[in-house]
Amino acid sequence: MPDNQSRLDLFIDRMVSQRSCLDFAISETKGMPGPVFELGLGNGRTYHHMVQYISDRPVYVFERAVASHPDSTPPADRVILGDVRETLPASVDRFGATASLIHADLGGHNRKKNDDFARFVSPLIEPLLAEGGLMVSSDRMYFDTLTEVSLPEGAVEGRCFIYRR
Repeated sequence: MPDNQSRLDLFIDRMVSQRSCLDFAISETKGMPGPVFELGLGNGRTYHHMVQYISDRPVYVFERAVASHPDSTPPADRVILGDVRETLPASVDRFGATASLIHADLGGHNRKKNDDFARFVSPLIEPLLAEGGLMVSSDRMYFDTLTEVSLPEGAVEGRCFIYRR
């Protein structure tokens, strides 16, 4: 990822990559049982995209505080409120390794902080993913038992990452 890109170009690359990777992951996990997890709701764009194309599995959102667009706000029974450092470990007891698809867009604009957080949160995410499941992330993650997957057509290297159990 070139350092001399404009912030607009970086944003466009991220959005195009997210859509390509999510569409790939949705297609690849179609027919799998198990819930879908959205880690970080934000405005709700990726959540809204996933529920538009995933009708056979519940989509749960992990978020500190819901502040999404009204059209992109999940039902209360599908929101797991709190800090992911606490809610992800607690969810292992509730769900086990059943998630067919996990999407995480948890970082901010500081690459060092994003990488530090990814290193911390990766082992909290890993035990939730089902065999054959996919993890899509806006940041590089650090998993012991998941394998990085080649990006689909349209995704920009370094702007999105996909992992499979």
